[in-house]
Amino acid sequence: MENRQNIVDTRVAYTYLVMQNNIQKLKNKYSFLQIGNIGYSVLGRPIPYVKIGKGEKEVMYSGSIHANEWIVTIVLMKFIEDFCEAYESNTNIYGYNATDIFNNTSIYIIPMVNPDGVDLVTGAITPGTKIYENFKYISNNFPNIPFPNGWKANFNGESFTNFHHFFKPL
Repeated sequence: MENRQNIVDTRVAYTYLVMQNNIQKLKNKYSFLQIGNIGYSVLGRPIPYVKIGKGEKEVMYSGSIHANEWIVTIVLMKFIEDFCEAYESNTNIYGYNATDIFNNTSIYIIPMVNPDGVDLVTGAITPGTKIYENFKYISNNFPNIPFPNGWKANFNGESFTNFHHFFKPL
């Protein structure tokens, strides 16, 4: 595994575009991955999921519900890549046989629940744009939270209470 070409770069600000590109590259490399969308963000961006496995047991992981916790997206994306590599080479991941997990479990991963907020925090939304200014306007109601790096909410300034605040389900 040392000489393999990594898709997920853990040294970058992990924006929505980076994640989308990585999901597509992973799907192209590992045809057994299933991808889809669970809905749309407030700004209309599809919220992707990745499914690994075909088992009856089901597990779901989600990340970046709070925008300033975007590092979780990288962890989940790296897990997807590492799991795929282990499954393809019929080896273990964290001491467990990847093939056994794949055959007995369906793992659903939603790597970035809040792409609009993540792009604000990571700098992908440019200061001075209408979208940025909307975030800034809302942030004025919370003067004790540093802007933009302390931002947790979605584009409407709503904190997570259930998934419906962050996206419109399909």
